[in-house]
Amino acid sequence: MTGRSAHGEPDFPRLASDAARPGLAARLLTRRVGRMLVRNSIVSSFVFLIGLGLLWVLVQHFGMKAVPAAAIGFLVSNSLHYALGRSWIFRGTDRKIHTGYLIFLINAGLGLAITVILFAALLQWTPIHYLVARVIVSLFAGLAMFVLNAVVNFRQV
Repeated sequence: MTGRSAHGEPDFPRLASDAARPGLAARLLTRRVGRMLVRNSIVSSFVFLIGLGLLWVLVQHFGMKAVPAAAIGFLVSNSLHYALGRSWIFRGTDRKIHTGYLIFLINAGLGLAITVILFAALLQWTPIHYLVARVIVSLFAGLAMFVLNAVVNFRQV
């Protein structure tokens, strides 16, 4: 049975038994989710390059410190990611645009925390160049954001 939230959006489908519902891993390991992950990887790569370029410009041309510049690049690229994600990766979601964007920004805040903490740690404790460190960190943060958005925000898994 599916109910409605206080905002009129459908709740997650409720199954008669929680035991009948496949676990998260089983729901994520399907061809359908694999296709969404491929689309997400394409969009993520595109917007990541925009964020990386912005990081480079802010550090090299404006003299900004690398960690705050990475945060700015992350936020700009994630706003673009939402628009592309809603229209191509997770198309068909019943989530309202404004609610979805708010949840996406909350998820992005978690992704930003993962990004900045791991980025700062790599810069502090390794000799890795800041751009290489940002690429490494993006793999971890990007996968976490895909799962959160697929399961929680766009409710496609």
